Amino acid sequence: MSGLANALVIVVVAALVISRQCRARRFDADRRWWLLPAILAVVALRGPGMLDVRHRTESVALLAAEVAVGLAVGVGWAWTTRTWVEADGTIWTRSGRAGAAVWIAGIAVRGGLFGLGVLLGVRQNSSAVTLALAGTLLARSAVLALRTRALAKSDLRVPSALRVPSALRATADVRTAAYRDGMPRPAWKERV
Repeated sequence: MSGLANALVIVVVAALVISRQCRARRFDADRRWWLLPAILAVVALRGPGMLDVRHRTESVALLAAEVAVGLAVGVGWAWTTRTWVEADGTIWTRSGRAGAAVWIAGIAVRGGLFGLGVLLGVRQNSSAVTLALAGTLLARSAVLALRTRALAKSDLRVPSALRVPSALRATADVRTAAYRDGMPRPAWKERV
């Protein structure tokens, strides 16, 4: 795949994933959460020129740093994602400002790594960014699956006295707090 096609895949996948995670979504830890990261990793590894043959050591170090940053962003994103259990036992997740801050920090660090590569004269390929994005998505999904399994086992739910009738749920949905402190809070109303 050409560099332009890889860049387009990266932008489309990142935009799709981020936009989906900024809305409250039902999370199923049993689904194949590893499939999209695996596909991205295969796409990244199939592309030639991931490493610069003239600067092999520097290229490997930059690639390792890129993947490490991707994994760190994924873990940070997962830990800043709000999780809660509805009265019916379904698990919901939503990323917020803290998740956006993690993404911005990750992009800044990746920009710094790219600048370092330019200073070192290392030819860089979009395959490294694709591999790092795969690592981000894999780490986020794995940590979130672990968090939601623990949340489901803890059986933290909305107290029955605070439940909102299903007819009113569309306008005022009461959910448990994101960080398991047991304090029920109304959910933010989604704007279209």
